Amino acid sequence: MTPHPGACAAFLLIAFSAAGFLQTAWFASRWSRPFGIPIDGGLTWRGTRLLGDNKTIRGFVVMIPAVAGVFALLSASVPGAPVDTGLWPLAPASYAALGAWAGLGFMAGELPNSFVKRRLGIEPGAGSRGATASPWQLSADRLDSGVGMLVAVSLVVPTPWPTWALVLAIGPFIHWAFSVLLFRLGIKPRPA
Repeated sequence: MTPHPGACAAFLLIAFSAAGFLQTAWFASRWSRPFGIPIDGGLTWRGTRLLGDNKTIRGFVVMIPAVAGVFALLSASVPGAPVDTGLWPLAPASYAALGAWAGLGFMAGELPNSFVKRRLGIEPGAGSRGATASPWQLSADRLDSGVGMLVAVSLVVPTPWPTWALVLAIGPFIHWAFSVLLFRLGIKPRPA
């Protein structure tokens, strides 16, 4: 049975929204600060940092287990079997594994964009200059993690193209809302 595109998109968006709240609480806590270790370890390429100071392990530390837990809880809370509601025919433990993989894809999806921004001389957390570059960068900043997550999920379970379309159409607004929340909490620079 083919999964229902809308059910899968809703599942992914709800799961990542819930995990996003957990990530926001984690970032606001003092316990996350020791994990503010840059992923690139300070390495440079051609005189520029690979990713910069804003890409740290503290996001990975929370997002991967948070998404795994939320996937398992959501799948277990679905009335009947997940397949009856159009979701993937997996047990809650398999949903947890899929969630961990999706969380890794979500976090890793941001890394190529950060690498490119460092090559273009855009400081971590800063926007690009120029009327042509700004819309492209804003789009990349809002879509990169969603694309990374969808690639990861699609490598493991069938993911209909309308699921991709729905997640990539709605997800950037959710991502932006979390950026605003992190800004208001003083955790992140002003969102673009």
